[in-house]
Amino acid sequence: MTKLNDKWLRIIGIPVITLVALVVYHEGKAVQYFGHAKEVFHTVVAVVILWELNRLVIIKSREKYPGIKLTRQRLVFLLAWTFSITILIRFLFSLFYSLNMFWGYVFPVERYIFNIIFGLLILLPILALYEGIYLYQQWKRTYFEAERLKKENLQTQLDSLKSQIQPHFLFNSLSTLSSLVAEDPKKAERFIEELSSVYRYLLQNNEQPLTSLQNELEFIDAYFHLLQTRFGSGVVLEKNIQHQHLNYLLPPLTLQLLVENAMKHNIVLSHQPLMIKIYTDEANNLFVINNLQKKQKSVISNKTGLTNISNKYRLLGQSHVVIRQTEAIFQVMVPLISPQYLSVNHSDF
Repeated sequence: MTKLNDKWLRIIGIPVITLVALVVYHEGKAVQYFGHAKEVFHTVVAVVILWELNRLVIIKSREKYPGIKLTRQRLVFLLAWTFSITILIRFLFSLFYSLNMFWGYVFPVERYIFNIIFGLLILLPILALYEGIYLYQQWKRTYFEAERLKKENLQTQLDSLKSQIQPHFLFNSLSTLSSLVAEDPKKAERFIEELSSVYRYLLQNNEQPLTSLQNELEFIDAYFHLLQTRFGSGVVLEKNIQHQHLNYLLPPLTLQLLVENAMKHNIVLSHQPLMIKIYTDEANNLFVINNLQKKQKSVISNKTGLTNISNKYRLLGQSHVVIRQTEAIFQVMVPLISPQYLSVNHSDF
């Protein structure tokens, strides 16, 4: 059950409301019907019961309609239950008096109506205070998560650029290109085109929080061409993407980070090829799987790529990234995000 951090609000609020109620009832000559002690006891009991019952309603409303987007539904739920509880409690107290079970006087109808109106006038500002604090907390959480997402996006950009535009990558690419220029000029020209596509995508698409699966696949084709030019038949890529998933969304460079992760930790040889498969399923999930053939010399890894992908999905409010490893394979499953996500969330990150 949701917890409310309202200890001090209750400690201060219940006595204050009780005092206000006593003043109002005293001016209404309620004291003439029963003694001061009984009047205080009755008022305290009524205030505590109403406060605690409505507090439970607040808890249930937040569980049923959480967050800023469901504020209207939550308010309707709160108001409906507040009116119902106030009328019910006041009716039970009135019935109690009418049956002469305690103070022995017949409770007048006008006093019953007055108590309901007064109870609502007292409760509505309290509910507004609870709701105002809750909305502020939700806004604050959303704001800081948005800022955190921006930082995660920036970190992903830096990590990706660092992993690609680092000396050894450039050296390997230029070495491959140098040999191709002499041996196969046409192949060298194709290599330059794909290398250009890779860096263009890195610089442009990293600025966006999401991109389409089709864009990611086009990028991974260019990226994989560079890998295959270097490693030849030592690496094989298979894709089985359902057509309806091409417009679905995912964080940029997700595929590149997963393919790079497979290349980094596994042996890549022509007689022992690394098989990488990318496919989707009917549940709108994307899978990247590779056969496991770990390098004998362990590679130091802080799992930055996988961590960044997981953090992106968490901060976007999406399902978790699932990582599975057996003796034979390493698999990562990421959920594809519906194309309607951007229109609904109006993301401006």
